[in-house]
Amino acid sequence: MKHWQLLREDSGLVVATLDKNGESTNSLSAEVLAEFNEVLDQLDVYPPKGLIIRSGKEAGFIAGADIQEFTQLDSADKAKALVERGWKLFNRLAAVNYPTLAIIRGHCLGGGLELALACRYLLAVDEPATKMGLPEVMLGIFPGWGGMLRLPQRVGPSAALDMMLTGKTIDAKRAKRMGLADECVPPRVMDAAARQLVLSGQPRRPLALLQRLLNGPLKSLVANGARKQLARKARPEHYPAPYAIIDIWAKHQGNALAAPALIDSIINSSTARNLVRVFFLQERLKNFGKESAFKAGRVHVIGAGVMGGDIAAWCALRGMTVTLQDQGIERISPALQRAHKLFSRRLRDPLLARAAFDRLIPDVNGDGVAHADVVIEAIFENLDAKHALFRLLEPRMKPGAILATNTSSLRIEELRTVLKQPERLVGIHFFNPVAMMPLVEVVEAEGADHAVVQAACGFVRQIDKLPLPVRSEPGFLVNAVLAPYMLAAMRAVDEGISPETVDEAMLAFGMPMGPIELVDTVGLDIALAAGKQLAGGAEAPRCLLQRVEQGQLGKKSGQGFYGWTEGRVGKGAAGSVPAGLAERLVTSLIDRVEQLVADGVVADADLADAGVIFGTGFAPFTGGPINFRNKQ
Repeated sequence: MKHWQLLREDSGLVVATLDKNGESTNSLSAEVLAEFNEVLDQLDVYPPKGLIIRSGKEAGFIAGADIQEFTQLDSADKAKALVERGWKLFNRLAAVNYPTLAIIRGHCLGGGLELALACRYLLAVDEPATKMGLPEVMLGIFPGWGGMLRLPQRVGPSAALDMMLTGKTIDAKRAKRMGLADECVPPRVMDAAARQLVLSGQPRRPLALLQRLLNGPLKSLVANGARKQLARKARPEHYPAPYAIIDIWAKHQGNALAAPALIDSIINSSTARNLVRVFFLQERLKNFGKESAFKAGRVHVIGAGVMGGDIAAWCALRGMTVTLQDQGIERISPALQRAHKLFSRRLRDPLLARAAFDRLIPDVNGDGVAHADVVIEAIFENLDAKHALFRLLEPRMKPGAILATNTSSLRIEELRTVLKQPERLVGIHFFNPVAMMPLVEVVEAEGADHAVVQAACGFVRQIDKLPLPVRSEPGFLVNAVLAPYMLAAMRAVDEGISPETVDEAMLAFGMPMGPIELVDTVGLDIALAAGKQLAGGAEAPRCLLQRVEQGQLGKKSGQGFYGWTEGRVGKGAAGSVPAGLAERLVTSLIDRVEQLVADGVVADADLADAGVIFGTGFAPFTGGPINFRNKQ
């Protein structure tokens, strides 16, 4: 066979290894599934004592279905055939008379997890790369190959719906605790443990009685609660797939074929097409920097404020040794406290969190500069201060190290004038909050060393962020498009429309946060300063000036357009949204995006759409601002 290799061992066990031909990652294309059907045909003739399914790829188990095939589903019959193919095959696997086991090492997503769920046993390999999930909802579709049936049977309906409705992944240890994995073992013993488990005959851990009831006669209670929670996060007209998941599980025992109208309405919806588009845009961003051999092991960050401190913490979280510099330990201490919370929340294992914290080193004297592969300047936005810093940094840096600035408003060309090698300065612009925002703009000034820019993109990928190359212009891409959008929103407030109503208009459009709440989150003083630079000389809104004069700076001061208590916003009720308000506000944003593409700040419309989606949260179901306009 082209993609599967079978090995029959002396013990009577058969090991089926998926190593998709010509690909670095396994995916379940029609051809791969057809060959697996042949595997089961052979094993029907010569039944083994047990079947072990594993991956031949270093990258992981199976990334899921072949996404390219989704783009070819142009009819209801094709969509139904795709669902039927995997549903019937995995049901056949689940029904074989011999024990079956999947070894999960690395990513196991979507159809890959559905295949594993159809096995009697699931053995998870305990290493950081092992992640399991059913992220189909992120593509606007549902797990139609048995995931909606079998995952609730293994872990209970609440945990299963949480995974399916959010697309979140879990690691090996959590999979074992939940009951998704039968065993969790280190890599060195995975083969021996798999053989022992598949031949053990031991029954799987049964669900608790309450969970069995919730997955049976009490399904409606769970479904109703899930719909209410979902309604607070996603509107069905924007994201129909999660609602379909609840209905297929609750009303059709997880069998989408029993609801053919839902298959067509979901798989051929504009949301699914646009979210698949967003998936490919994300993959394009991931490819930036691949041509560079640059690898960073040590990072030095100057400036322990919210941005600098959180950049340093994120780099330490991703495995790098990081030195964090500021004028005194008292300035660094708050960053260390935030880092401790981040590590505890993200890593969960106290030993791993402690190791990450040990990698984050306070460095008042800046001794880490000489050893760093990447030096990131993240001090306040003052040209003279940055010039003075760069004069000190450049002679202390080792050859080949990246010198980067996190500036959000100053041009690289102006910053680099004091450098002996000005071409080595690159912008690496993160967004707040660093841990949540996936996009990082990599800013290339005129005459920059292209190899340095590529190395910066590679570094951004190394810390698991999405690099977007942009040209050095005020605001780059993301801030430049947000400025007119927030300005238009505050103009609406000047016209007498309440902040709550303005926000509601854009929430109804599909934005994750309203523009007025966004201004409060950014800081009204920052919005005023940015507006002076990015609004083309337009007069500042009265509502903004008045609040800044009164010291009402938003979330950080406890009062802006809204009141804030312990970081939580307090809003009144929204009024009736005036007709055309959302269209007016979004038009200001889209016009600016198109202008930036025309000016060459970003290479093309697709990258602009990707940057605005991942940098601002622009409604992903639209496929991006330019795509949205073109489809109108």
